[in-house]
Amino acid sequence: MSNPDIEARIVRYGDLKPCKTAFIDAHTPGSNQKENFTIIGGGVSESPDQHVHIRETPGFNIGAAGQPPKCRNSLHSHTTAEVFFVLKGRWRFFWGRWGDAGEFIAEEGDIFNIPTGIFRGFENVGTDYGMIMAVLGGDDAGGGVTWAPQVIEDARAHGLVLGENGVLYDSKKGQQLPHNVSPMPLLTEEQLKAYPEVPVENVVRDYVARYWDLMALAAKKPAKVIGQDALLKDKPGFEVDFLTRGSISAEPQSRDKHTVLMPVRGHWRLTVGDYETVLNPGDTALVNPGEPHALEPSMTGEASLYRVVPTDDAPGATWTGN
Repeated sequence: MSNPDIEARIVRYGDLKPCKTAFIDAHTPGSNQKENFTIIGGGVSESPDQHVHIRETPGFNIGAAGQPPKCRNSLHSHTTAEVFFVLKGRWRFFWGRWGDAGEFIAEEGDIFNIPTGIFRGFENVGTDYGMIMAVLGGDDAGGGVTWAPQVIEDARAHGLVLGENGVLYDSKKGQQLPHNVSPMPLLTEEQLKAYPEVPVENVVRDYVARYWDLMALAAKKPAKVIGQDALLKDKPGFEVDFLTRGSISAEPQSRDKHTVLMPVRGHWRLTVGDYETVLNPGDTALVNPGEPHALEPSMTGEASLYRVVPTDDAPGATWTGN
């Protein structure tokens, strides 16, 4: 039995529509093959060509980045949370003013709650097309991104100019800044002092959770991954749990807030009323407040899933527990 309402709130991995001109480095060699996906909410894309799958936001945004091997996303900063988990491939995350303050390799299923206020970038270091799924804090995802000065300068040399209105203009297509819009100003050396060089040991210890550790922690009950009392302590305006087949009941449940379901491995049967479907890795489902639903693995074998729910905490800078 079909349920058009819930069906409209499930975005299938195979139906994702990419934008190849989402950000200022879209023409910069080494970054010009990346694809951006906005799944729930408008995200932080700077391009009017960006397709948005679900406009309604539950207090945060869901997106994804797809890149072939050796393709990277340039250094930028966010004012609200940017959380990634690796769906496909092997990724190098790096950070700092010049991207050399620290780095680590994330494997499939690993999750990274990137601290706000630092320049960060990421690169596909695997051998095939890779995909990372993202959760961005706030209904407006913090209002956009701030680029390291060299990213803006490199982009201008390859024909892309970012206006102070947050919109990209492509001189290769004959586009120019409107007469009343100035170019996005570069951060000054004084402003750059506010962007810390976080030591790698602090980042890996406080902001990274490994997939196989979470599989062990969630063997019998959901593992709290991001939240005030979670493995990665933060209050970004949402909480993230990790589920396996042993940590969730097949009985219907409902919450007073939205629930976003994002499978990592295996196949998950989602039942809403008389409607039944299967969620696969890379799919994203938005369950409404008060909507009874049941969730369980539909096949034997490895099964894992990230669940994201909003909280009453205001999105903003990374919470340190103080």
